[in-house]
Amino acid sequence: MTVFTITFSPTGGTKKCADLLATGLAPTHTHIDLTDRTINPSSIAFSADDICIVAVPAYGGRVPGTAISRLRQLRGGGARTLLMAVYGNRAFEDTLLELRDTLDAVGFRPVAAIAALAEHSIVRQIAAGQPDQIDATQLADFSATIRERLESGEIPQSLAVPGHFPYREFGGIPLKPQTNLSTCNGCGKCASLCPVGAIPLDKPTETDVAVCISCMRCIGVCPNTARFLNPDMLAGLSQKLLAACGGRKQNELFL
Repeated sequence: MTVFTITFSPTGGTKKCADLLATGLAPTHTHIDLTDRTINPSSIAFSADDICIVAVPAYGGRVPGTAISRLRQLRGGGARTLLMAVYGNRAFEDTLLELRDTLDAVGFRPVAAIAALAEHSIVRQIAAGQPDQIDATQLADFSATIRERLESGEIPQSLAVPGHFPYREFGGIPLKPQTNLSTCNGCGKCASLCPVGAIPLDKPTETDVAVCISCMRCIGVCPNTARFLNPDMLAGLSQKLLAACGGRKQNELFL
């Protein structure tokens, strides 16, 4: 049995959750990074002997469009698959349903689903530090339950997950990272690691806002903290989300 983690994790929280779940299933696993725009997803195929953990962040209650387009190119081959929607303490809404439908269509076999918590990628004080030890314990318990289910062979023909179709509309995030020209040294790390190529390699101080998906990776990887969000817009979003995201939510397992 080979365990794969397949993640779209621009700021790292989604991958952390997937790794915690995978560790409970197998001592080692193979990682496929869907934020890497240089990979060719159509060349990646799985088999019925494989177990795949497919983890994505919830963007407005949906799977990021870039992740969907790359997942659709994979070949599932009947691999038993654990779905994971990772969100920043607001809501995951239709993310698991959209992920299940997408993977069903390309030959994966969803057998369980998890909604997990991670630090919000924009308003970092929401779910700050998550996944933490409490989350790690919960995800380890989920792994044990899933492992027992897999070993017993009691796998549902069709996995039921929360969500509604048609999926909720998501018009994108209006906040787009900017560059502080006085601190940017032009290293180009943000440009090389942008999942969608929204930052020109030859002009890393610029951002194509029509291409940018507001994933915040450029802010996270900049060695000089030269990438930032408009402070007034960030303050407004923070006030709105902090009011809506009070109280710690729990990770959830769906079988």
